Amino acid sequence: MELCTSRWESSTGWSRPLPAWDGPDTLVMAYGSSELLTDPAPLLALTAEYPGSHVLGCSTAGEILADSVTDESIAVAICRFADTRVSLACEPVAHPAESYRAGAALAGRLLAGEPELKAIFVLSDGTGVNGSPLVAGMVDAAGPDVLIAGGLAGDGSRFERTWVLVDGQPRSGYVTAVGLAGPRLRVGHGSGGGWDIFGPERRVTRSAANVLFELDGQPALALYKKYLGDRVAGLPATALLFPLEVRAPGAADRRLVRTILNLDEETQSLTFAGDVPEGSLAQLMRANLDRLVDGAHAAAADSGTVPEGAALAVAVSCVGRRLILGGRTEEELEAVLGALPAGVEMIGFYSYGEIASIVAGTCDLHNETMTIATFWEAA
Repeated sequence: MELCTSRWESSTGWSRPLPAWDGPDTLVMAYGSSELLTDPAPLLALTAEYPGSHVLGCSTAGEILADSVTDESIAVAICRFADTRVSLACEPVAHPAESYRAGAALAGRLLAGEPELKAIFVLSDGTGVNGSPLVAGMVDAAGPDVLIAGGLAGDGSRFERTWVLVDGQPRSGYVTAVGLAGPRLRVGHGSGGGWDIFGPERRVTRSAANVLFELDGQPALALYKKYLGDRVAGLPATALLFPLEVRAPGAADRRLVRTILNLDEETQSLTFAGDVPEGSLAQLMRANLDRLVDGAHAAAADSGTVPEGAALAVAVSCVGRRLILGGRTEEELEAVLGALPAGVEMIGFYSYGEIASIVAGTCDLHNETMTIATFWEAA
């Protein structure tokens, strides 16, 4: 496996020359600004370099390359496999209600083309897709033996528009994924949080999919504003500072963190990146900066026995973590690299949702986590 990472910025161009590795065994990952939807020229120039490769990418709330994060750039990883089969598929999602169908169709297409599929890395539109049923559809279609990881595209803290690459073009309203298979392929994964819970645990008394209407019979938005205090004026972005931990009935070991994408004053409801089922128990969370950095280190440490040398680590961290960490954001990237062996190349992005397994044999949509997926080929 050969690997090269590089970053494009308008003032300097590419930080490293792009290798001439075009071909069916090459995977290209590209993460960039949501503004590339309006002016895609640098992105199209990149995809034109690899017409015969599998090119995957999305918009971000910050582009990660090694231990630094930038905006208005493009972070790229070009990976040429020696003995791994690569496939690519995409599905449109016209409405969030189609999310489960899209996930099942996407995984089904990848599995039909490759019965020995080992892993799927998925990128989704970040504002028009409900991540929970999307992941559920993929898990149901692919089965428990296929590792699924990825994330929801970002748009800074604006929450207006996102894109994923479809046939080399940035498009909204799509989900795209790459499938990987082969006897030498190895895949690791890890996920960590670091948030502290506070306040009383409340029951979700009225919700519909990812829209929360009532907690303990009280309007969800009114209750949430009470905790935000003078940060109310910054909604919905300031809601990232206080996510919700959700524990579904009968599943105490699957504690999911949910972050707000939007709100509705008329219905006094909150729209989350993933489902908040009725009957769940929910509790507010707040940040502890040192614990966030420790959570990122733990995610990398849990991502498997990665060898020194050619290995790719893909970091997907939540936009909320970046907003909270502020000037300390790169500390969590340094913590990740510190837990990985020398020679591992890291790329990734700040997202609107992270897709990863925490409990063995499952996969969920998470918010406010750092997730790591590692890929390499055994000797």
